[in-house]
Amino acid sequence: MRSSLAKTILVIDDDPSTMLICVKTLRTEGFTVLEAEGSPEALKILSTHQEPIDLLLTDLMLPPPGLQFSPTKNPYPRVHGHDIIQRALTMKKSFRVILMSSLSQHERKAYQAGIDHVPFLQKPFSVEALMQLVHEVLASAPLVFDDSVAKSIAKHGDRWYG
Repeated sequence: MRSSLAKTILVIDDDPSTMLICVKTLRTEGFTVLEAEGSPEALKILSTHQEPIDLLLTDLMLPPPGLQFSPTKNPYPRVHGHDIIQRALTMKKSFRVILMSSLSQHERKAYQAGIDHVPFLQKPFSVEALMQLVHEVLASAPLVFDDSVAKSIAKHGDRWYG
C-alpha cells in the first residue's frame, strides 16, 4: 500500500506556464506527477500506465481536434478536458478529478454537459488554491462511472476524433 505522499497525479494542459506551476508545486509536495500536454498523450497514459493514477488534473480547453503537432498517426483522439474525464471514468470505473480553465462559468457551460459536479479550479490560480483543492479532492470519494457518462461519450464520441 502506498503512503498518502506517494499519490500519482496526471496533469493535462497545453499551456507550458500552467503545466510548470502544477508539476513543480505537486512534485515539491511529494506527489508523483505524470505530464500530458494534450488529450492524445493523456489518453495514452490513462490506458497504458501500470500503476494507479490517483487524480486527474485537466484543462477544459485543449488543442482543437483537428490540430496536429506531428505528422505521425496517434491512435488516441484529440478531445476536450470533459471528454478526457468521461473516457477516464469508462477505463477505470472511478476516478478523482479536478477540471481547470480560464473560461468564465457562463463560457464553460457549453463544454460541461453531464459533469457539473466535477471539482473546478479557476485560472489563474494560486499555489495555495491548487494545493487546497488537490488535498480536498484526494480526501473525497471518487467520481464513479454510470450510464449518464456512457450516454455522454456516445453523444460526443464522433465529434472529437481528429
